[in-house]
Amino acid sequence: MVRIVCVGITVMDRIYNVEALPTEGGKYVAHHYREVGGGPAATAAVAAAKQGAQVDFIGRTGDDATGDKLLAELESLGVNTRFCRRVKNASSSQSAVLVDAHGERIIINYPGPDLPPDADWLDALDFSQWDVVLADVRWHDGAKRAFTLAKQAGVITVLDGDVTPQKIDDLVALSDHAAFSAPGLRRFSGLDDPLAGLEYARTITDGQVYVTSGAQGCHFMTGADHHHQPGFRVNVVDTTGAGDVFHGALAFSLAQQQPINDAVRFASGVAALKCTRPGGRDGIPDCDQVRSFLSLYV
Repeated sequence: MVRIVCVGITVMDRIYNVEALPTEGGKYVAHHYREVGGGPAATAAVAAAKQGAQVDFIGRTGDDATGDKLLAELESLGVNTRFCRRVKNASSSQSAVLVDAHGERIIINYPGPDLPPDADWLDALDFSQWDVVLADVRWHDGAKRAFTLAKQAGVITVLDGDVTPQKIDDLVALSDHAAFSAPGLRRFSGLDDPLAGLEYARTITDGQVYVTSGAQGCHFMTGADHHHQPGFRVNVVDTTGAGDVFHGALAFSLAQQQPINDAVRFASGVAALKCTRPGGRDGIPDCDQVRSFLSLYV
């Protein structure tokens, strides 16, 4: 069994389903509401566990009721939270998520301002126990420390390169695999063209670079060569967490030492199937479901 650790944030998503996303100020009515755990690294951890990996999540929560629910949900979904840090008298992170009839969404995040950013406590962990270390950019200090320790232990590093206010050049440089969202790559590179953005990313890291663009699929580079995995056509219900699920499935495939093309195809299939069901985690398929789905596209 492959062993993966996901380092980053966990967030309580408070999801409001609306007919159309707001375009101006005013009062709007949701026709459905639910609460579910989210966060890039945490949702990636669930995706990897659903494929059959042994997964740990390392992050920080407050000692509040929201933190209790976040960690209990991860444990119920097969993710170990033994290395998480609970911060006394702190508020856990939460988001308001508006999802329209086409599955597109707007996310407003409250990051939990009392959660300390320092990550020196990760030094006490033996990173050689894992095959892959995945980290999101939302806990910068944690990602940098985890990647540094992973590199020292000879462990594969995978970066979830989404949008963040901070510069992430140092994280990209430490990445064996840097997988960006299209907005994340645009912010990182300052370039609108995703292919040019990947070329720029390759000047920062010797690793593989990827960019996901929803229904347009995934562009990636192996060495100097560009590749494209087209998006799979599915009936989209909710895109929440699709990128995070892609990253978790990619980490799983890389831990299995799959060829890059196969790893990207598998991760794309997992993310596509997730979009056919509501919620960031409820719709994550298992390995058998993904293989059955991919067999239709041979």
